[in-house]
Amino acid sequence: MAKRTKAPAKKPRASMPGFISPQLATLKMKAPSGAQWIHEVKYDGYRIQLHIDGDDRKAFTRNGYNWVDRFSIIAGAFDVPGQAIVDGEVVVIHEGRINFSELQADLGRGDQDRLVYFAFDLLWLDGKDLRRMAQLARKELLKQLIDENGLEAPIFYSEHHEGDGQALFEAASKLNYEGIVSKRVDAPYRSDRVEAWQKIKTVQREKFPVVGFIKDPSGVASLYLGKQEGKELRYMGKVGTGWSRTKSAEIRKALDTVVSPKQKLTKPIKKPKATWVEPKFYADIEYRDITSEGLLRASSFKGLSKK
Repeated sequence: MAKRTKAPAKKPRASMPGFISPQLATLKMKAPSGAQWIHEVKYDGYRIQLHIDGDDRKAFTRNGYNWVDRFSIIAGAFDVPGQAIVDGEVVVIHEGRINFSELQADLGRGDQDRLVYFAFDLLWLDGKDLRRMAQLARKELLKQLIDENGLEAPIFYSEHHEGDGQALFEAASKLNYEGIVSKRVDAPYRSDRVEAWQKIKTVQREKFPVVGFIKDPSGVASLYLGKQEGKELRYMGKVGTGWSRTKSAEIRKALDTVVSPKQKLTKPIKKPKATWVEPKFYADIEYRDITSEGLLRASSFKGLSKK
């Protein structure tokens, strides 16, 4: 009787690493240029590291929490055989642009329908640690992985641009993106804040009437801001950073001259600690965005002027 041929033993799958601390970008004032740099749009969302190991899926936040339940649709949509660890950003696109406030609202409701994942780096593939490879080589492998497996929305490959980073930054500013990230083409991936990734952020700047403030012993702890829209004075949120102790005292001295017994907002708000003022002074404010509730996000005080 002929001997039965044994099937070749399956090669054991390499053990995947757990959560990898993310590489972080260093904030710069101006984008670099030259052949050694590529540039990507900076996505204003949640940094998520996808771990795919056969049918097993994990979705780690930048602090190492596995949020796969909140991002189960995205994790399932990254349908590739074998193993992969992908670095990217989850965002919501609302009215044609990325909106962080809408993302937070969707996550709060447990709604995943609008969540989109922009994949921008590949750290591990089928038993091989790719972190020592050059940035551009990792991106090429990532694009190949997405294309060959026919991955579609909500998965997107984060395209990059070569050459003049400042030109992309200016275009991103006009489109109200958060900014850009410039990456050295030859750099490995390191779990640290590095110069090989540089972020250049767009900011918006505007003057808002001060409608109230919270006292602190030497000056102000925060300012309440409004915005005149036709006949309405609408609440825009508060700012609590951007001044020194000396400047805080100067602001308090100015606002004490226009204290009002009642708030001047068209639609009153409840702020028990507020001292209300006539909107005679304007605060010069830098801010990142306006939330879906119509409030300033990531605001910082730059100066005070009389109306």
